Amino acid sequence: MTPEKDNLHKLLKTHFGYDHFRENQLDIIQDIISGKDTLVIMPTGGGKSMCFQLPSLALSGTALVISPLIALMKDQVDALKANGIRAAYYNSTQAPEEIEKVTHDLREGHLDLIYVAPESLSLLDTLLQEIQVNLIAVDEAHCISSWGHDFRPAYTQLGYLKKRYPETPLVALTATADVSTQDDIAEQLSIPKAKRYVASFDRPNLFLDVRPGQNRIQQILAFLDNHPFESGIVYCLSRKSTEQLAQKLRDADHTAKAYHAGLDAKERAKIQEDFINDKTPIIVATIAFGMGIDKSNVRWVIHYNMPKNIEGYYQEIGRAGRDGIPSHTLLFYSYADTIQLRKFIENSANIEYQTAKLERMQQYAEALSCRRKVLLNYFGEFLIEDCGNCDICKNNPEYFDGTTIAQKVLSGVTRLKEQEALGMVIDVLRGAHNASVYDKGYQHIKTFGAAKDIAWKDLQQYIIQMINQGLLEIRFRESGRLLLTSLAKEVLFKGKKVQLANLVQPIVEIPKERKPKKPKGTLFEKLRELRNELARDENVPAYIIFSDASLKDMEDQEPTTEAEFLQISGVGQAKLERYATDFLNVIKAHTKKPKKTKIGKTHEETRVYIEEGLSIEEIAEARNLTTGSIFNHVLKLYEGGMHIDFDQFITTQEIAQIEKAQEEIEDASSLKSYFMHFEEQVPYWKIKLGLYLLQKR
Repeated sequence: MTPEKDNLHKLLKTHFGYDHFRENQLDIIQDIISGKDTLVIMPTGGGKSMCFQLPSLALSGTALVISPLIALMKDQVDALKANGIRAAYYNSTQAPEEIEKVTHDLREGHLDLIYVAPESLSLLDTLLQEIQVNLIAVDEAHCISSWGHDFRPAYTQLGYLKKRYPETPLVALTATADVSTQDDIAEQLSIPKAKRYVASFDRPNLFLDVRPGQNRIQQILAFLDNHPFESGIVYCLSRKSTEQLAQKLRDADHTAKAYHAGLDAKERAKIQEDFINDKTPIIVATIAFGMGIDKSNVRWVIHYNMPKNIEGYYQEIGRAGRDGIPSHTLLFYSYADTIQLRKFIENSANIEYQTAKLERMQQYAEALSCRRKVLLNYFGEFLIEDCGNCDICKNNPEYFDGTTIAQKVLSGVTRLKEQEALGMVIDVLRGAHNASVYDKGYQHIKTFGAAKDIAWKDLQQYIIQMINQGLLEIRFRESGRLLLTSLAKEVLFKGKKVQLANLVQPIVEIPKERKPKKPKGTLFEKLRELRNELARDENVPAYIIFSDASLKDMEDQEPTTEAEFLQISGVGQAKLERYATDFLNVIKAHTKKPKKTKIGKTHEETRVYIEEGLSIEEIAEARNLTTGSIFNHVLKLYEGGMHIDFDQFITTQEIAQIEKAQEEIEDASSLKSYFMHFEEQVPYWKIKLGLYLLQKR
């Protein structure tokens, strides 16, 4: 590892408590540090903020962060401060004395990052020219684009920043942006040569579930009975629906509040604050809610109505499971929703574009193939295998060999020179005798009437399945015309088979289960109670103390020393100093009672990787867990009777080095002493394994 990379990894662990960067993060950070402009498309929960927060620490000066959401600013600044980072925000809601302190700290170079709303940027104009701005980050950058799903005029004036600071790297970040929106962002921000990083849109921890829209209330109540004491959001199309549904949930003894633009600002702020602080676990809201919330422990998102496009839907479900823990997304779909949404967009300036987007959302809801494939295909990412974590994969429909139908459709699209939309393709294939077909002379092409034996609606569904499988692409900004993909050519010319699903919608049964009791006595619950108590004392959201993922890692690893606590995911130096004593006391008290070695589902998943011969680090990366957790799994599996060849994890020479260190170091009971003895080059888990094997001898 180069000195620069080594330094970045140290900053990552010291301030954020993580051992590894996520996909693309290190490359983006290195580009920013070297002065390059970048455009980052990374899903919600994918680690966008890290891409500008960490370089702000590695560079001298202050990072300027443009953020459209005041609530998000406050949360991010609180989280940064909890990690020992000097951060502040500046906006119109602050008291004069607060503004005075922020401007003083900025002028004196006491801030690593300053968050500013685009509307407030001009107020800091003079001061910013007096200080060293080390990077400019434009968060939620889709707001700059009229093609984006959240056009915001104040963002369109940010193009001057690059002209004023030509040598300062500018990074634009957003969770979702198609190619058109990406181009628009780069043009408006004057960064045409910015390197683009498009991370995988896959959020494998999210279960994707779509159900028919009948009996929605009963289905939601049954769902909540199966997900007790969890935090979640229900999205509705109208203010009235949010009020009515929230009331029905309260009538069923759930703590729920409605949130919409009709409430006054103070009430909205209070509702949002109570949700963030886990006082109100359920929010029933219009789409205005959630964009400014960095809450990591939302366990589910329900869409009472279908959203108007996949970008919005993807961003809203992305508010669940940001901590990487399995979470559920549920979408109710009915044709009545699409009619209502069509009325909403009737008077839009770009109605054709909006309609095409809505139709694609409808196709996702009606899909009979793996939903994750459909979702990722939309963003230009193709999965080979089905995901196994959606309603279709869990309850597979019956399939038949649809290769002949697919070939007819693909040939039809080819004969139409990839210039026509779905409706015309169907008309031509079915041999429709209408003016639209005859005016263009399509009755004379070879594939006219090639699928006349298939009903219009059925053929439409088959083509939607083909789009969802990545055989066809829709160009929304070009009248929705259909194009062949590279996969299509394999079907036409290389004999690739196509499976299509029979057009039978499954009947959804509404489960009737009693609400389970709150689990008591588990280490996770004890740690969560401590976290809530500390959060109340510090007046910050609980997840800012530690995420659920960190608590689960503590439960899994059961650290009893500060050195072991530092190995927990999300524990950096600042949080070690502030919270280690309290959390270690709870863990020690819980682990005093001897427990039988319990082999759970998570251990069994690790067993598979061990049998494949993977290293601890490789298993940790594959499972998105810490190396410490995987090490604990290995020991529990071994003590539970599994034969493990420890040579795949540690060499005889390494064990000998640890044995020698035992004799040389002053405090042989301290893991940190070993860690420092080996100049931080031997990971803690390997030291623990070496000592364990020496003890077994």
